[in-house]
Amino acid sequence: MRIALTGNPNSGKTTLFNVITGKVEHVGNWAGVTVDKKEGDVKGDWNKTGTKIRIVDLPGAYSMSPYSSEESITSNFVKNEQPDVIINIVDATNLSRSLLLTTQLLELGIPVVVALNKIDLLKNKGITINLKVLSKKLGCPVVETSSILKKGMVEIIDQAVKVSGKGQKAPFQSSILNNDELDKKAYEAKDKERFRFVDKLVKETEIREVESKKQTRQDAIDRIVANKILGIPIFAAVIYLVFSISQSWLGPLIADYFVGWIDKLYVFVDGIMGENISPLLSTLLLDGIIGGVGALIGFLPLIMVLFFQLALLEDSGYMARVAVVMDRYLKKVGLSGKSIIPMIIGTGCAIPGVMATRTIRDERQRRTTAMLTPFMPCGAKLPVIALFSGVFFENAAWVGTSMYFVGIGIIIGGALIVRRITKESSAKSYFIMELPEYRLPSIKRAYVSMMSRAKAFIIKAATIILVCNAAIQIMQTFNWNFQLVAEGMENTSILASLANPFAYLLLPLGFGVWQLAAAAITGFIAKENVVGTLAVVYGISNFIDTEELALVSGANDVASIMGLSSVAALAYLMFNLFTPPCFAAIGAMNAEMESRKWLWGGIAFQLSMGYVVSFIVYQVGTLITTGSFGNAFVPGLIAVAFIIGIIFYLMQRNNQEEYEALKELG
Repeated sequence: MRIALTGNPNSGKTTLFNVITGKVEHVGNWAGVTVDKKEGDVKGDWNKTGTKIRIVDLPGAYSMSPYSSEESITSNFVKNEQPDVIINIVDATNLSRSLLLTTQLLELGIPVVVALNKIDLLKNKGITINLKVLSKKLGCPVVETSSILKKGMVEIIDQAVKVSGKGQKAPFQSSILNNDELDKKAYEAKDKERFRFVDKLVKETEIREVESKKQTRQDAIDRIVANKILGIPIFAAVIYLVFSISQSWLGPLIADYFVGWIDKLYVFVDGIMGENISPLLSTLLLDGIIGGVGALIGFLPLIMVLFFQLALLEDSGYMARVAVVMDRYLKKVGLSGKSIIPMIIGTGCAIPGVMATRTIRDERQRRTTAMLTPFMPCGAKLPVIALFSGVFFENAAWVGTSMYFVGIGIIIGGALIVRRITKESSAKSYFIMELPEYRLPSIKRAYVSMMSRAKAFIIKAATIILVCNAAIQIMQTFNWNFQLVAEGMENTSILASLANPFAYLLLPLGFGVWQLAAAAITGFIAKENVVGTLAVVYGISNFIDTEELALVSGANDVASIMGLSSVAALAYLMFNLFTPPCFAAIGAMNAEMESRKWLWGGIAFQLSMGYVVSFIVYQVGTLITTGSFGNAFVPGLIAVAFIIGIIFYLMQRNNQEEYEALKELG
């Protein structure tokens, strides 16, 4: 038996899906979090019927008339796949908005069960709903549920099994025929009938004791938090506090304990192997695998603390306010109001962030957002931020905080550039999102979110990153004649010969050595590789000693081995954060852009932005700190001028084409 789970965005649909299936799908307070259908079997705790039941969680939709790609997924599945039953999640606190979709579902002939969700909030809002009248008027079972409190789960599944195979009648007889070929005016007329039916139904079934026009405490908070002037500095303060806790206070304390176990593993394995084992095998296992992967795992506690805090912020309802604050600025640079959603999702991982751009209807805005979303520092980039913050900046919270705002600045500047290059008129976009209630965030949900991300992080470390670090160690150990490289002659290795040409290109950025170039290149496979590769190529096991990193002030032992000034380190950090993302994210960009021209243009743009930003940071920073420009200033200036020249050429070419087109029109 297959059940389709439908409902408006922010109705609690995915939370309910997680409860009854035991899944841990991401839950967000905005449309586009579920960008594709997800499936799972109902757990035995909630299924007392003995029937095997498959649940399909569909993207949130306001209507069965698809106005966006996620609504198309929902509409096409329900109409074409013919599920046995539809469970429609209805927000009990907002019947008038939710029931429009319900009336459309009831007209399809598929059995429907309404889950009246969020009933735990009704008392505080002074709302009473007559369940019997609502069920009678709709002509389908209505069950009270609370996905947060796990109430009504058994009942909703039981009702779904009972109505399976019985068909469904529409709650009212429309004077307009139910025909997919109806013209626009007929559709509008039918929708008006639905709205009249819903309005009448709400009046008959809902009693509100509180005047809805009265300003609530929630409204008073929003006047400050979502204020167009105060919103940005408040967001900056919140992010700074989050990074202070994760990078300077709690994170390093947990990491010290965690890293101790990695050190013990290193010593234990070294002792087992003894002195008679092959030097190659010893180096590969200790430095390549344990040293390289361990360097990455050593920063996992800091990342987990950060993810935990972000989950709390999202669950509290604050992150939805951030979307509202940023919306007004993104619209001014030619992006959609919905563009902020993929970017916020992208702070966890760029791949689902890029996928979430499919909710944007305008093609240029969707492609531009897919190109710019990876500029937001994602979870894979956090180990790099944590490493350089610890080694060169005494775990300063401003480092991580500033990377987010630099990313936002690059996105805004990039959007203006793309808008000027494409010269496409932007369709007016309206960003409509119901702000969720402020609530005390759930520690359990934040913990589950943190552990699921940590699990994905560890799996990647034990697969892609492990293989990559092993390959790096082998390439560093041998030369092209497959002879062992003597100590002190690492620059003759396979890895050095491959990375050296790229190192020359990076000289104007302050890090033109093959070790740093090799780490940057492996970062295109997975950004976490940067940390592991640096540990391998420099052969320093104390790279992961968070206690030592916490005691540094500028040029410490680790910084000296790497040979970077603080300014060059900041430039290197930005280069790794703001150049093209990992291969998987590039694949997601390809799928969402649906254009090779846009894909390769986007990759070139990302690489150019990373190069230019790093060049400016290094050269200007060096001028300020030393009184003169850094190494290879002139060649770097020529390269940056070339990049800027291409951008201006593309802008002017489109201006000329536009002029010629207007001239032909007379």
